[in-house]
Amino acid sequence: MAATTNDDVWLVIPVYNEAQVIREVATHAKATFPNIVCVDDGSSDDSVAEIRAAGVSLVRHPVNLGQGAAIQTGVEYARAQPGARYFVTFDADGQHQVDDVAAMIARLRTEPIDIIVGTRFADGRSESVPPLRRMALRTIVFLSPRTRRLGLTDAHNGLRAFNKTVADQLDLLMSGMSHASEFVALIDHHHWRVAEQPVTILYTEYSRAKGQSLINGVNIVADGLFHTRMRK
Repeated sequence: MAATTNDDVWLVIPVYNEAQVIREVATHAKATFPNIVCVDDGSSDDSVAEIRAAGVSLVRHPVNLGQGAAIQTGVEYARAQPGARYFVTFDADGQHQVDDVAAMIARLRTEPIDIIVGTRFADGRSESVPPLRRMALRTIVFLSPRTRRLGLTDAHNGLRAFNKTVADQLDLLMSGMSHASEFVALIDHHHWRVAEQPVTILYTEYSRAKGQSLINGVNIVADGLFHTRMRK
């Protein structure tokens, strides 16, 4: 039954001041994936009320801790739920597509893979990425030998799907956006079987305004290079 109802899948959505869109995003995703936990990361707008209106699970941080911390909190909540087998990190701003999640989950069910990372750099999809953001993302990969060695082309893509092995071992210490670099380090350290999935990112006017600028991308690179944990 789980294979058709997705009752064994949990979407983790970190939320910070996304009142304009989070109810629509969560409601739309809920039609395919009934188990969703939104982690409100100290929002100062009406995000909490909108999450509750969507009828999904809610966990709250009393103050803003950053996306990495929100993802860790959400995964800890989801992995404790009975029957949870697959987990997805899903953005609150409407950029990610439910159909892409469905394709990733289907692969996790049938292929020897522990974690799948979305990529914007396949099948000509990179043309939809704003030029400055594309440059920042390419630079991040170029400066990370580990990322290249793992065969990842878009390691800072927020759309990821993984199994319970990954969820149980996930221990993100980087609370901000540089958690993406830490995800790569954890893949390498734990020898999780990793693959990429071509995905479509919807760049709306709203999501562009909320997205990472070029300078933020450079800061992420620097944070990843100098603060990624050394694991033995």
